[in-house]
Amino acid sequence: MDYLPKDPAILVSSVNMLLRDEEFDTLESLCFNFNTEPEDLKNYLMDKGFVYSEQQRQFRPIGYDEVRQ
Repeated sequence: MDYLPKDPAILVSSVNMLLRDEEFDTLESLCFNFNTEPEDLKNYLMDKGFVYSEQQRQFRPIGYDEVRQ
């Protein structure tokens, strides 16, 4: 992959795949490779409804981990 996609859904899928398949060991190393700042990526995806989970090393929909009653 030469660049990060602009579409939020494809971007989340791509970033999660690259982290899951261990192409990159951290979000920071992934962002460095694609010449973007981690906070910029997190903020962009937060605006689109996704939040980064450090524990899971992936972006997830906001509210995904909340307990449902």
